[in-house]
Amino acid sequence: MASRRTARAGPVDLGRAPFAPQVLREYALLADGERGVLIGPQGECVWMCLPRWESGAVFASLIGGAGGYAVTPLTRFVWGGWYETGSLIWHSRWVTDEGIIECREALAYPGDPHTAVLLRRVIAVRGAARVRATLEVRADYGSRRMSRVQATDGVWTAHSGAVHLRWTGAPRATRTGTGPLDTTITVPEGAVHDLVLELSDRTLGPPTPADELWQQTEHQWSRVVPDAAGSIAARDAQHAHAVLRGLTPASGGTVAAATMSLPERAEQGRNYDYRYAWIRDECYVGQAAAASGGDALLDRTVAFVAERLLADGPHLQPAYTASGARVPDETELPLPGYPGGGARTGNWVNGQFQLDTFGEALLLFGAAGRRDRLDSTHLRAVGQAVTAIEQRWAQPDAGIWELGDARWAHSRLMCAAGLRGVAGIASRTDASRWTALADAIVADTAATCTHPSGRWQRANNDTRVDCALLLAAIRGAVPEDDPRTVATYEAVRAELGSDGYVYRFRQDARPLSAAEGAFLLCGFLMALAAHQQGHPVEAMRWFERNRAACGPPGLFTEEYDVDQRQLRGNLPQAFVHAALLESSVRLAQPWTTVRHWR
Repeated sequence: MASRRTARAGPVDLGRAPFAPQVLREYALLADGERGVLIGPQGECVWMCLPRWESGAVFASLIGGAGGYAVTPLTRFVWGGWYETGSLIWHSRWVTDEGIIECREALAYPGDPHTAVLLRRVIAVRGAARVRATLEVRADYGSRRMSRVQATDGVWTAHSGAVHLRWTGAPRATRTGTGPLDTTITVPEGAVHDLVLELSDRTLGPPTPADELWQQTEHQWSRVVPDAAGSIAARDAQHAHAVLRGLTPASGGTVAAATMSLPERAEQGRNYDYRYAWIRDECYVGQAAAASGGDALLDRTVAFVAERLLADGPHLQPAYTASGARVPDETELPLPGYPGGGARTGNWVNGQFQLDTFGEALLLFGAAGRRDRLDSTHLRAVGQAVTAIEQRWAQPDAGIWELGDARWAHSRLMCAAGLRGVAGIASRTDASRWTALADAIVADTAATCTHPSGRWQRANNDTRVDCALLLAAIRGAVPEDDPRTVATYEAVRAELGSDGYVYRFRQDARPLSAAEGAFLLCGFLMALAAHQQGHPVEAMRWFERNRAACGPPGLFTEEYDVDQRQLRGNLPQAFVHAALLESSVRLAQPWTTVRHWR
């Protein structure tokens, strides 16, 4: 995803980041669809934007800003944790010198577009639980101090810029000067203690009891996440679906990641803002949902993509905010950033044309149509996508990796795949016309992008192999037994595979791992390609290697640093979870069945 020159924001009150950053594998995500929270091993909330994904952060210590909320044991501890099955209800678990403490944590689900409710339940598992709770809400990336801080009947209320807050469960908290609210809490063995933090850009209404909020959250998660029983990795597939639901608001625009500015490579300027909905990623999510039976998530992605196509047609943008608005231009914030990166908000993707998004949209609509999930509005969007391909398929574009404009083979082959995919749900006349256009696109691409060795190459003027070219056969642009398919599969495995991981393309003469991290999306694509080629054992090896590239909370970033065994980039990356979900389902079936689904 792209970035160019950046503007600079005006000065802000930097304050002081309350928590030192951790390696990314140690952060868990709470999300309610409308926004998310990252929680570290000390029970520290280091990142949260309000009221929406793309809004300013109220907790920004992840990138060196002020603001945070922590519930931490008072004595030494070792950390662990887990998610309740099929949800983003997280348990922080600390084994201390005095016993065992857990903190059950969630954003009340489903989220309200204006109000976030952060639930934290301290549980004294063994021995009394003694914890310290600190809270400092600092809106607009740390620039707005808390004001009008007061307690009434043991309930704290305050403001931070335009944010209203209410904190229940800490009646004995104190505050020194303009610092955080601070309290210690002791919970007897076997008992629990609830803390409820409400944050809103509107005046808060009457509070809801904690027990009622927990019951609603549990029920709603159990309702929206399928059990993934038909997959080869049911627990991880179900968790991936929960992550995707957590990243998807009621408007349907799944954000690419919950965070911004986390570097893909230290001190190389590759730190971007991914809190927006990329059309391509949205289609990956929808196709994974279709494969796994997640019709509610599928419906949201179809509606979002259809609305954007009907509004913008051939001028479809690569990305939008989660509510469908324009992505703001990139701006640098005067914050230190996560170590190795800077602090950037917004994204320059607005200036790009990405041809493959039209093909991906058609693949999404085709998958939805085969599940009988399309209405007349969606079918009009199908027509818009086809028209856009007819008008623009020969034009250069930025491509899947958002590089300089070229006639990328992947982009055009995805258009052909989309036309073939949607032809199966079209009238005979449309199906014939769309299939003929797909044939013409493939023929033209073959004439200019077939490598002398017989494989696909990246572009007419770029002879390298690219892992994204595996999608040509996976998505049905060309058959799995086409000589170009087989040759491309072999070339990706030989040239871009290393130790069970896969890289996008070879950037230069350096070793693959010296140029960038392994791309986890590519690892799962390789698993699908091996399955398609009739190599089930190899497919499982690729799948298992890449699904292990996460931390204890089971969250994936875009890249994995193979040498240091570390996550790189923004967290969690939606399209990686979508790829894990889809491949876990498809690898459980013979490819003949997969071909029928496709």
